[in-house]
Amino acid sequence: MKWILASKSPRRIELLSRIGICPIVFPVEIEEKRLKGEKPHEYVLRLSKQKAEKAAQNFSSGIVIGADTIVVLNNKLLGKPHDEEKAREILKLLSGKKHFVYTGLTLIKIEEKKWVNDYVRSTVYFTTLTSKMIDWYIKSREPMDKAGAYGIQGKAGIFIEKIEGCYFNVVGFPLNLFYKLAKKLNVSLIE
Repeated sequence: MKWILASKSPRRIELLSRIGICPIVFPVEIEEKRLKGEKPHEYVLRLSKQKAEKAAQNFSSGIVIGADTIVVLNNKLLGKPHDEEKAREILKLLSGKKHFVYTGLTLIKIEEKKWVNDYVRSTVYFTTLTSKMIDWYIKSREPMDKAGAYGIQGKAGIFIEKIEGCYFNVVGFPLNLFYKLAKKLNVSLIE
C-alpha cells in the first residue's frame, strides 16, 4: 500500500514509522484561516480534507493522509509562534490552565475516489509556569514549530499535569483514529 502524507511534520512521520508505515512525504500549502463562526472541530476537519485533496491531485494511486492539529484556549486558536516573544505570550496564556487539542484527520483512497474523516479532542492541563521555566523552555528552541508553543513529547512534558483523551493527538497524530479511518476504507494496518 502506498501512503502519501500531506505534511512534513517530523512527529507525524515518526508516529507513522512506529506502526510500520513509511509514507511519501508530500507537504502542501493551503490557506489556514478560520471561517467566521467555525467551531474548532469543523476547522480541523475542513483543513485536513483540503490538505488531503490538494495532495491527492498529484497522484494516481495510494492513500493520502491529511491532518491538522490546533491548540484552543477559551475558543481562541493558539498557533505556532514565529518568534520568542510570541512563544512566551502563548506559554503565559497556557500557564495553570486547561486547554484543548484538536486534530482533524482525512484519508483519501485515490483509485476509488473515496474519503473518510473525523477528529479527536484531548484536554491538556498545564501546571503554573514561572518566568524561569518559560525562559528555559524557549531557550531550547522546542516551542518554535509547534501549535500552542509546546511539544508534549519533549521538554514540555514536565509542564503537563494530566491529559484527558488521546496522547498521540496532543503529539499531532491520533493513531487510534487513523486505524479506525483506515478500517472504514477497508485498509488493514495489521497484517
